[in-house]
Amino acid sequence: MALEACSFQLTARASIFKDKKFNLLTNKEAHKRGTTLSSSIISFPPRNISAQPRTNLIRNATDTFDQVLEVTDNSWGELILDSKLPVALVEFWAPSCGPCKMMAPVMDELAKEYAGRVACFKINTDDSLSMASQYGVRSIPTVLLFKNGEQKESITGAVKKSALSATIEKHLDT
Repeated sequence: MALEACSFQLTARASIFKDKKFNLLTNKEAHKRGTTLSSSIISFPPRNISAQPRTNLIRNATDTFDQVLEVTDNSWGELILDSKLPVALVEFWAPSCGPCKMMAPVMDELAKEYAGRVACFKINTDDSLSMASQYGVRSIPTVLLFKNGEQKESITGAVKKSALSATIEKHLDT
């Protein structure tokens, strides 16, 4: 089973870096680098080939994927403030929050419905307290709507999809 998971992970990562060459590490090479073979099976990509940074891969994915993506303190500026799409919807949530769990399917539906027009994200407030305090998030779930990198709306609590859709439509038309 572990081998199947490894094979799947290799296939998934290989599709991201298609037309690139990969360095397979032997146990001896991994030991020289100070890692174990299990944590460093493959080096993506070899040193002489440059790859897109991870955040660029995620950012490009927002143009085509219809799903809610995780954002962190480090990727906030690039994914939210400099988003390619004019409207970004960000849910502040926590794993222990019951109402946040109720909002997850709503955000998923909105991401599918507005694919290509609205970028949908979620940020874990347990991991990113600085973003929550910077935007005045005092309770969760809170959904912030950004238009062209500027915060326009804040909706607190578990709300219906129709309320979020109306807010999105209001900012898509202007």
